[in-house]
Formats: sequence, C-alpha cells, structure tokens
Amino acid sequence: MAEIKAAARTAAFARRKPLFAGATAAQAGYLSEVLAGYRGVPVSGFMPIRTEIDPRPAMAEAAAYGPVGVPVIEAAAKPLKFARWIPDTVMVAGAFGAAVPAQLELFEPEILIVPLLAFDRSGGRLGYGGGYYDRTLEVLRAKRATLAIGFAFAGQEVDAAPLELTDQPLDLVVTETGIIEIS
Repeated sequence: MAEIKAAARTAAFARRKPLFAGATAAQAGYLSEVLAGYRGVPVSGFMPIRTEIDPRPAMAEAAAYGPVGVPVIEAAAKPLKFARWIPDTVMVAGAFGAAVPAQLELFEPEILIVPLLAFDRSGGRLGYGGGYYDRTLEVLRAKRATLAIGFAFAGQEVDAAPLELTDQPLDLVVTETGIIEIS
C-alpha cells in the first residue's frame, strides 16, 4: 500500500501544479457558501503551501462570526493542535513550511477544512502521508460530531483514492467549481 500511495501522490502533485497556476481569486467562493451555513461554529482552515488551493478568503469571512484557526504540528505521529487565526494574525514559520500564529491560542474546531492531494466521491482522501488529519479527526470525532470538508481543485478528483483502515473519510468536498456531496 505504501508504494501505491507514493505513486498516487507523485501523480497528484503533477496534476495539481497546473490547476494552481490557473487559479483565480474566486477559488474559495463555494467554501464561503458552505461555511455561511455554520456561522459561529469553531472551524479550522489551513495556510496553503506549495500548490494548494487557498481557503483564506473563506476563513476571513468565517472569522467575522466565530473562532477560526489553523493547524499546528507539535510532533511527528501526534494529532494536530489548532491555534486561533484572524486575517491580521502575525504568522511565523511552522513545521513543513506551513505558517502558524506567533502567539498560540489553542482551541478545538468542530469543522476542519482539510487540504489534500486527491479525493474521490465516496469521501476518500489522499493526503501527504503523515497521518496528521487522520489521527486528529479520529480524536475529535470520538468527542463530538466533527465535519471534515476536503478543499481542493476539481481536477484533483480521482476515481478511487488508495485507502487504509486508518484513513478518516471526508464528509464533503468543496472545489472552485462546486460542492460535492459524499455518497
């Protein structure tokens, strides 16, 4: 399975690069629409790295109504923590190049906007291989209902993402072209 996922990641990175190059400022419009239905619910987005789609416009809108945060990697093989974020938060370099707030005010989100390399219509997600979101969703979902929204370019869809038993499913996928209900 490790070899299958490695090959799928290589292909997914190659597919995503031109999608990123053609992205527009409106890429988070449908994400804003989804989050508008959850005003005030604690949400975590992410700071885009490399060729990831950018959720920050939707995060900024959501921050006007309730707590918004970003993931913080504390250690390998540990669940993520989440630090409060607003658009003018002072950010510093965190693990793996993702920015984190200079001052960490931790909280637990009920909605996670999840970055990914590939997704399928049954909620499968191919991530980067660290398992951070899988561990985190498992912990959060054991405490309360937690919504996992995959956010990606439409061209990142695959017929079937390679999955293992520990992979946590997405509840919804949002792209720059629409909202995909998981079947």
